Amino acid sequence: MKRVTLKHSTLTLAIALGIAAPAAFAQDAASTDTGTSRSATTLDAVKVTARKREETLQDVPVAVTAFTPETIDKLNIQDLGDLGAQVPNLTIYAARGSTSTATAYIRGVGQADPLWGVDPGVGIYLDDVYIARPQGALLDVFDVGRIEVLRGPQGTLYGKNTIGGAIKYISRGLPTQTTGFGSITVGNYNQLDAKAAIGGSIGGEDSGLRGRIAVASMNRDGFGTNLVSGQEVSDKEINALRAQLGAYSREDFDVQFAFDWVDDKSGVRGAKMLAPNTNALIPVSTVAPLDSRYDIRSGMPNINNTEMKGISATVNWRPNDNWALKYVVAKRESDTETNIDFDTLPQKIADVKAFYSDQQVSHEVQVNYDAGGRARGVVGLYAFNGDAGGQVLNNFFNLSFGDTQGTVNTNSIALYADWTFDLSDRLKLDVGARYTDEDKHAVAYNIGYTDATFTRPNGVVAANFDKTVNFKNVSPKVSLDFQVTPGIMVYGLASRGFKSGGYNIRANTTAVPRSGEPFDDESVDSFEVGTKMGLLDQRLFLNVAAFHNVYKDIQLSVFTALPGGGFFGDFTNAGKGTINGVEVEYQFLPTQNWLISGNLAWLDAKYDEFISAGVNVADSQRFTNAPEFSGALNVEYRTDLANGGNLSARVGYSYQSEVWPTTDLSPVIRQPGYGLLSAGVIWTVNDAWTLSLQGTNLADEEYRTTGYNLVTAGLGVLTGFYGAPRQYSLTARYSF
Repeated sequence: MKRVTLKHSTLTLAIALGIAAPAAFAQDAASTDTGTSRSATTLDAVKVTARKREETLQDVPVAVTAFTPETIDKLNIQDLGDLGAQVPNLTIYAARGSTSTATAYIRGVGQADPLWGVDPGVGIYLDDVYIARPQGALLDVFDVGRIEVLRGPQGTLYGKNTIGGAIKYISRGLPTQTTGFGSITVGNYNQLDAKAAIGGSIGGEDSGLRGRIAVASMNRDGFGTNLVSGQEVSDKEINALRAQLGAYSREDFDVQFAFDWVDDKSGVRGAKMLAPNTNALIPVSTVAPLDSRYDIRSGMPNINNTEMKGISATVNWRPNDNWALKYVVAKRESDTETNIDFDTLPQKIADVKAFYSDQQVSHEVQVNYDAGGRARGVVGLYAFNGDAGGQVLNNFFNLSFGDTQGTVNTNSIALYADWTFDLSDRLKLDVGARYTDEDKHAVAYNIGYTDATFTRPNGVVAANFDKTVNFKNVSPKVSLDFQVTPGIMVYGLASRGFKSGGYNIRANTTAVPRSGEPFDDESVDSFEVGTKMGLLDQRLFLNVAAFHNVYKDIQLSVFTALPGGGFFGDFTNAGKGTINGVEVEYQFLPTQNWLISGNLAWLDAKYDEFISAGVNVADSQRFTNAPEFSGALNVEYRTDLANGGNLSARVGYSYQSEVWPTTDLSPVIRQPGYGLLSAGVIWTVNDAWTLSLQGTNLADEEYRTTGYNLVTAGLGVLTGFYGAPRQYSLTARYSF
């Protein structure tokens, strides 16, 4: 008998913890024939496809956390940024002044700079398609089928730029019967969200055509105000749409098309001055910090717009029971206009207007094999071509005016394979590798102007180059897993992750000639041991992973002062670091009504080599976005009601220890340890209606996610960006 089903094979990730099970309540052990009780007495296992073939989650030797729609609703996950508390060693938030630009780190590995030509360290995927740029990538959650997070290097199966891990957003599939929902959410700060979806067969269940369309509008007033213009800041105004169409000619062949669109017209994100501006040109009395952590006094326009859209086609062919072939072609593009007032003041100290424009085309061919014997696996070919470009207009003190513009083309091709061999009934060997050949072609033209119109060049050319660099890499993986008992599996894993280097489009080769040279690719060699346990008659899932990572040629974005004043955004490779850690995920069903779940994580990230001006300064450096301790605890009570509905109530608490958010290691921007309290009540009235009351950051904790320190650059800027305040909302949902 075959152990897997290749039918409708998809490029989804694995779920390594039972928290991903629908509402974490299995229906098998506790249901009765009469349907009088739906309370669970065991936790349910989940079928997943971590290695691009279907397996049981507790059998997959990968550290993964995933969330079903029910779990997402219970934990009140509104966008990908809300995942950080629920996934061990994941830090993810909106980048500085943005609403939807993602900054993501897993196990201390990531990238905070959203400049074109700089690759993220954590790959984000939307329905099998890699999103190459962080703008718009902090996806809002609606009509979701599952969200999954793989921790550690995922280069073998999921490609470059997954050196830290991968996050996958999976939309709901195409149903044969008509289903859908509509929901309205109201909350404080005048929150008003509307979401709806409908899908099913087109022309009857036997027509072979299926479709689904989902729309969402998320709106909220600002957390703060621009005291100069009176406009709101840190507000939210996002509209989104996803559409799918599938044609199924036979059981073994189908073609699926998908389109997605996001329009983010939220205003700029407010930042708090953490100290008076020290610039001698500005009277100190006018620049004292404000009491509010969200109010600003900016003289720049309140424009921070991002539009992102994509289209894809997926072909599935299953010629027989042993083989499944898949082809995915996709095109994505995004455009961003943003105003960055580094100083947050009406004076023109450091005012930047930026434009980003990106497009990408990708192809992937995947072949799965499983004949029911002792060997099975997947091979694939991946090709990517993307252009990322833009323009940044800098105004310093209304005296110095710079124009940074250019494009970076990435042309990458990769071949990968992952194969599993049953050495015995209980011992399995998994081996894989990915070969990548990538070209980065950068064109940069950075010049100066005489005034703020940016129309009259002053004759100063900071950079003017047209260069190409090639990167080749082989990322191997090998793992062994042993089934100790039917409910306990142990595994050991060694893998390599890779992120290509490139060119710094902000380079100032006139003042700093080496800034026009390419920075190196970076790599992680990861060694991991773990166990996945289903205990107490499947009422306790306990998954543990311990890892040792050797991180080489670490790419860091830094600010470098220019001779005579000013600064530019620079890039450097920081030598080598060592990252050790332990992660625990748990889910416990002590009775049929109570569920306790959460995670604990420990992370020890240290530099071994960091050369600055010819000196190894590793002992004085710290990893960014790498808290030593973090964790979450969720306690839920659920009970069935006499009318056939049910009621659940949850209290959650998450904690992370001290974090250094920026590479300059400013002690003022550093965020001490803090905890966040949340709670929610969900009343499922019947099969159609659900009411939900949710609250986040109920203690109104003030915590910084990142900031700017431009004091040493002569701009006197020291600011911090803060997480959201206390919020509460009420949602009514109708499903059919």
